[in-house]
Amino acid sequence: MPSLPPLLSGFAPIWVLTAVGYLVGRSGLLGPQADMVLNRFVFHVAMPAALFVMIARTPLDRFANASMLAFAAGTAVAAGLGLLAAHRLFDRALPERAIGGMAAGYVNSANLGIPVAMQVLGDASFVAPVVLFQILLVTPAVLTVLDSGRAGRRALLTLPLRNPVLLAVAIGAAVSAVTTATGWHLPDEVERSCQLLGGAGVPTALVALGMSLHHRPAAAGPARLAEVGVAVAVKTLIQPLAAFAVGAFLLHLPPHQLLTVVLFSALPTAQNVFTYAREYGRGTALARDSVLWSTLVSMATLSAVSWALGPA
Repeated sequence: MPSLPPLLSGFAPIWVLTAVGYLVGRSGLLGPQADMVLNRFVFHVAMPAALFVMIARTPLDRFANASMLAFAAGTAVAAGLGLLAAHRLFDRALPERAIGGMAAGYVNSANLGIPVAMQVLGDASFVAPVVLFQILLVTPAVLTVLDSGRAGRRALLTLPLRNPVLLAVAIGAAVSAVTTATGWHLPDEVERSCQLLGGAGVPTALVALGMSLHHRPAAAGPARLAEVGVAVAVKTLIQPLAAFAVGAFLLHLPPHQLLTVVLFSALPTAQNVFTYAREYGRGTALARDSVLWSTLVSMATLSAVSWALGPA
């Protein structure tokens, strides 16, 4: 039986697991609240375990380089435009603006970035600094905005203790710093347990995403379609173009580094955005539709980046 083209094969698990979630939701097999329960499992259990072990075993200086500067610039431009569009064009409240910015600038770096990078670049080492950048800088900023709307400003000081994602990030960063300074490593039993638990996060998040499609309105209004269209356009076109401009004209990156930066910037919106939106009940439809449509559109844009910037 013929296999899928290599680049498209990286997208196959996303669509398959999302379709499984849709069928499970449509059948009612797990009950009417199952997508919420699965999403809370991802947010409170699986994702913190995965983030903790990933950060704990990665030196924190991995994202301090010129390539990451270009990627961060593209992210800042895209997220800023997403925030601005949510505010000026669609008159959203601050938490929805945060989700709009994240939908426009937060890339699917792990489960899709790895197979795409291996196919186009032959090397997935840039995944680690991208993940660190998004987890250590972007995610805390967005979750702080979302949590402030839920708990009030006075509770922000205790946010890292109440938010399992930020708590995992903080502990993982502390362990990474200790490892760098002393050479001490996590016990194998702890690391393997966290890896096993964290491995459930991505597939469960995709199943929950698919289940949410069963409950979506039959037809979205023009404003919702326009809002999703803007987020997807910024994510799949503006972000890689901004990263290319900074990398090529300001930082003068070598061709392979430039391809790496632009390729990762062109990745679609991560399903984590939907997980955060669903957990806080803000901008859920925008996050869900942005993940789906940007993943579809990015199949074309990633191929275009590979063709335009790849070796002849």
